[in-house]
Amino acid sequence: MPRGDHLGEFEYLVMLALVRLKDDAYGMRVRQEIEARTERSVTIGSVYATLDRLERKGLARPEARIDAGGRARKAYRITALGAQAMRDRIEALSRMTEGLALLEELDSV
Repeated sequence: MPRGDHLGEFEYLVMLALVRLKDDAYGMRVRQEIEARTERSVTIGSVYATLDRLERKGLARPEARIDAGGRARKAYRITALGAQAMRDRIEALSRMTEGLALLEELDSV
C-alpha cells in the first residue's frame, strides 16, 4: 500500500465491521455494529464518508442487493487489497505490543 494509505482508526473499525457483518454490511448496520462494540457514538455520515474513502482507496467495494422488502440496497465487502491492509495493521500492532505486559504497563501509569 502506498505511503499515506495506512488505515486510520475509524477506517479500521469500519473494515472490522465489514468482516464481522459479511453479507449484512449495510451502512446503518456498520454504524450499529461499531456503536455496540466500541460504546462510542457514530454518525451515519461518518460511516458513509469512510466507506466512500475506502472504496476510492480500493479497500472496499459496494455490492447491489435487494432486501426482503424489494428495495435496492448497497452492501460493502472488503477487497483483497483491503484484507492486506488489515493484515498489515494487525501485524504492526502485534509487533508494537510484543513482549509488553500491556495492561500491567498501563495500570502502572
